[in-house]
Amino acid sequence: MTGVDGSVSLGALELPAPIVAAAGTFGHGAELSRLCPPGRLGAVTAKSVAVFPSVGNPAPRVTDAAGGGMLNSVGLPGPGVAEWIADDLPDLEAHGARIIASVWGHSVDDYEAAAAALAPVAGRLVAVEVNLSCPNVKDHAHVFAHDPDPTAAATAAVVAVLGGRLPVFAKLSPNVTDLPVIAAAALGAGAAGLTLVNTVRGLVVDAATRTARLGAGLGGLSGPPIKPIALRCVREVALAHPGVPIIGTGGVSSGEDAAEMLLAGAHAVGVGTATFADPRAPLRITEELITWCTRHGVTRVRDLTGGLL
Repeated sequence: MTGVDGSVSLGALELPAPIVAAAGTFGHGAELSRLCPPGRLGAVTAKSVAVFPSVGNPAPRVTDAAGGGMLNSVGLPGPGVAEWIADDLPDLEAHGARIIASVWGHSVDDYEAAAAALAPVAGRLVAVEVNLSCPNVKDHAHVFAHDPDPTAAATAAVVAVLGGRLPVFAKLSPNVTDLPVIAAAALGAGAAGLTLVNTVRGLVVDAATRTARLGAGLGGLSGPPIKPIALRCVREVALAHPGVPIIGTGGVSSGEDAAEMLLAGAHAVGVGTATFADPRAPLRITEELITWCTRHGVTRVRDLTGGLL
């Protein structure tokens, strides 16, 4: 309709649209699919699951934050990979989604086992994300996000188990001293690309009760307040590792935000927190980005990648 080619390339992974629903924000598939048809998005990243069931953190798990942000300490609850394959994967498939599975664990062995459980359904997925950066699970971010060696070990374990059947994307944290170094570890271990970034550690206080607003105390800040941080992270890594496929995620709530993320160096754009306020946000942002491109004479979305001067 507009003459704009919205397809994007993440290395060997070709997506027909530039927006990817971020992990943990698209429900279990069926509920949001009625409002936001996933087949019209580039892909849907499923909520991170481990090889074991997880109950998550104590309530309250979510609160608002200044500047339109959200602080969460959900803690990666989930039924386990086997149950996800049986119950949630079919719902996403039925609605035409291109599915990126996301895995996490407390140890390298956990990541390896989760990948092994996914291996039989590799043909039903387009990629696997290795979540190395959740700030809301005890010791998880400290073990994997901040140290190149565990980052490399967990990534290598998933890559080895999948044996090249699927591209593997490492999801990294902004809460580190030198993100390009952590990125180098993941890429050196065989990651095909990166998801940048996860939430920023934060705290919201209820002054009247003198308590934290979240049951777990600290949480992960997301939404518009972290967009400048996400843009900086994408830019730093893109400059340090030219050409590496990046899904830029963090604070994107409009088509222009998505254009900014691409210009900073992303190859596709993740949308997460915006979905909680507007279940159609990923599709709306896709349409707004295409409109932005039309208005600015851009005929291919992929030509925006790395265009920041």
